[in-house]
Amino acid sequence: MSDFLQSVIAYRFEIGAVILFGIGFINLLLQKNLIKKIISFNVMDSSIFLFLASQGFIEGRIAPIITGANDASLYINPIPTGLVLTGIVVSVSVSAFFLALVQRLYKKYGTVNFDEIIMLAKKEAE
Repeated sequence: MSDFLQSVIAYRFEIGAVILFGIGFINLLLQKNLIKKIISFNVMDSSIFLFLASQGFIEGRIAPIITGANDASLYINPIPTGLVLTGIVVSVSVSAFFLALVQRLYKKYGTVNFDEIIMLAKKEAE
């Protein structure tokens, strides 16, 4: 195998995380529908969780549950996993808040298109 292909295989999770983040970021910028923006934000969150989890995983090691062996080199790093779990809770909360805001905007303006909401809000302010 070539060195490039071996590098791609070795860093497959990091590469996947970067690609997912890029897809989410581009859609976050380009979409006008607020629901699609929230989905794009969640894709970006998921890519960060994938990246953090991939950093904590070490091939050939086991979960850090002490079973009698005290050799720390046998275990994976548990900190990224804890960060991912905390991030998931925060992400779900932020997504629920965003959805509640979009629901209120829809009730007030009758649309979830960002440009239309801005236009209607400007007309309302005049």
